[in-house]
Amino acid sequence: MKIAILAPIAWRTPPKHYGPWEQMAANLAEGLVAKGADVTLFATADSLTSGKLQSICQQGYEEDRQADAKVNECMHISYLMERAQDFDIIHNHFDFLPLTYSRLIKTPVVTTIHGFSSEKIIPVYQRFNDIGHYVSISNSDRHPTLQYEATVYNGIKTSDFLFEPEAENYLLYYGRIHPDKGTHEAVQIALHTKRPLIIAGIIQDEAYFNEKVKPYIDDEQIMYIGAVGGPARSELLGKASALLHPINFNEPFGLSVAEAMLCGTPVIAFNRGSMQELIHDRKTGFLVNNINEAAASVEDLPLINRSACHQHAKENFSEARMVEGYMEVYNKL
Repeated sequence: MKIAILAPIAWRTPPKHYGPWEQMAANLAEGLVAKGADVTLFATADSLTSGKLQSICQQGYEEDRQADAKVNECMHISYLMERAQDFDIIHNHFDFLPLTYSRLIKTPVVTTIHGFSSEKIIPVYQRFNDIGHYVSISNSDRHPTLQYEATVYNGIKTSDFLFEPEAENYLLYYGRIHPDKGTHEAVQIALHTKRPLIIAGIIQDEAYFNEKVKPYIDDEQIMYIGAVGGPARSELLGKASALLHPINFNEPFGLSVAEAMLCGTPVIAFNRGSMQELIHDRKTGFLVNNINEAAASVEDLPLINRSACHQHAKENFSEARMVEGYMEVYNKL
């Protein structure tokens, strides 16, 4: 089976730090190659893969600020679609735009929907409902008007995340700094509990950061260390006493949640979106509704078995499990 994987091109695949869609495209490609599949990854030219790499854009447009994002996206998607006949399956990780080619080619297109950026994009998915072969990344993120082939949870390369049986005293916020992700709420939880908080991630909303986060950074209790990737990510996640995930939107999946649990770190999350599917309440973390409940849960962290967190994530959110799920979808087609 010849499989083409269309990765996004905001960042390198796999990303150096931030880039969850790129990370999933990379993990899937590597997992499929390990299973013996003939995989071609369409991504930026500086991307890394054990399969074949095809590219028309040198760098991600978030890393090359001189690039025009729309121009690069147009070039990138068409570069694959012009070769559609060379593949048995095209797996789209690029949101809705590639769907507009799907009636013009004969190769089936599987589209992983990594969440909906806006209700305004739903009509595109609806228009291609009959041939879209949609896959959701959580049951909670399914749209009632769309038809789905399956739900396949995002899969983590387990060898990249080491189990840490003993935690240090700090709390961790790991993710983009944006109101949706609840960076300010994480700070308030830390202040309520008088525990140190490390904030790691890209600043996606600078005004929000300057107004709601920066005034609290004192480099003693509240610390901001920027984006963290590679082996440092595993160490940072693994040594935290808990990951704080006080989201203000319906999270489609939550990659850092699964990664933290794989390291043995429990997660305290606002109970929205997919959190009930990822976290076993009071076994691998705590599902809460507000800052006060989250602060109270910090005191209950000794109740959580870190080995149970690790085992839960390994069984449900591994790269191997994800590859199995997608192979079932491909074989159906």
